[in-house]
Amino acid sequence: MSLDHVSGPENHNPAPPSGGAILTITPAAAERINVLLRKKIPQPEAVLVSVTSKGCSGHSYDLQYLDRLSDKPPFADVITEHGVTVVVDPKATLYIVGSVMDYKESPTRSGFDFINPNETGRCGCGESFTVDQKP
Repeated sequence: MSLDHVSGPENHNPAPPSGGAILTITPAAAERINVLLRKKIPQPEAVLVSVTSKGCSGHSYDLQYLDRLSDKPPFADVITEHGVTVVVDPKATLYIVGSVMDYKESPTRSGFDFINPNETGRCGCGESFTVDQKP
């Protein structure tokens, strides 16, 4: 089951991750993840972040509940920040390394935003992104 709305940044720039982190989770994103996890029964242990082939720009972020941390994909990165655990699918790592996961609410939208230094383009609606393939 997908979690909330997921897109790219909306005119804000949280601090970039330090020390080559795969993914940095902002306090706002952690707070929203906590709320979502507490609403599910039984309560999942983590959120799984992956990248799917979707949208007019080619790739889209996808968040799923991970009921048990032991069910994470082999070689997945596990990030625990601000009291939440986020698992990064190993197939998504090269697309999102160095990204910041944030959460924003406004009168017209709410959802998770990814500030991704690897993005080279984004569709007009912000739902999908492009990453240039390195030779």
